[in-house]
Amino acid sequence: MELLEKLSFYFTYPFVRYALIVGVLISLCSSLLGVTLVLKRFSFIGDGLSHVAFGAMAIAAVVGLTNDMLIVLPITIVCAVLLLRTGQNTKIKGDAAVAMISVGALAIGYLIMNIFSTSSNLSGDVCTTLFGSTSILTLTKTEVWLCIVLSLIVVAAFFFFYNKIFCVTFDESFSKATGTKTEIYNLIIAVIIAVIIVLAMNLVGSLLISALVIFPALSAMRMFKSFKSVTVCSAVLSVFCSSLGILVSVLFGTPVGSTIVAVDIVAFICSTVIGKIAGGVRK
Repeated sequence: MELLEKLSFYFTYPFVRYALIVGVLISLCSSLLGVTLVLKRFSFIGDGLSHVAFGAMAIAAVVGLTNDMLIVLPITIVCAVLLLRTGQNTKIKGDAAVAMISVGALAIGYLIMNIFSTSSNLSGDVCTTLFGSTSILTLTKTEVWLCIVLSLIVVAAFFFFYNKIFCVTFDESFSKATGTKTEIYNLIIAVIIAVIIVLAMNLVGSLLISALVIFPALSAMRMFKSFKSVTVCSAVLSVFCSSLGILVSVLFGTPVGSTIVAVDIVAFICSTVIGKIAGGVRK
């Protein structure tokens, strides 16, 4: 009862409500395409793009932009497109391209922050950007509305192109042979992932974004077998874990991003046990 009273007290503050809304939207968006990325064996594109976003945030900080989204979002989208193109190159495979862009962007971002430091607490700023912080609890109404609009676009795009995404995920060669423009749909997937990464930076930080994308999908795959069932289960699990993680973080003062990932890990362990006991639910 004491925890419930404390929670109800915190919900009287707008920033807590904003954090929960943004957390639910970001977790929903990330889980939808997480299944596709895991099945395409391209899970670490989230990690690579998150490091690109870190580098872009370093540039925005040096330039002095109050709204770093103006730099971070375009640069991340462009790198997502370049990553897709480079990954299709026979000389540079997908995993090598992700590693190359990931390490390069992270190093350049840290170098820029050191050379053109605008803060007396550089280590704190870097740690905050990489692992998430209380920035999710300091969102403005404008940032919340921007997140809502971008999330609606992501969800609408996923459902509108659901059949094509399904085909490209399971058999890209066959889809191309039947006349499907796989390059376009791969490009759409890359751009959507870039938008999700930028949105998730405030929630879990750049180093933990991959967990937000991958864990719900892997958990759902432990219990379900069909693409549709896994996608729905992944979305439900992701929203639940993010909501619980934010609430626990608010109540006990733990880091938001790390708490959400910890809840995702517990959910993965539980789903693995359930999957083994039930033998998998086939639908």
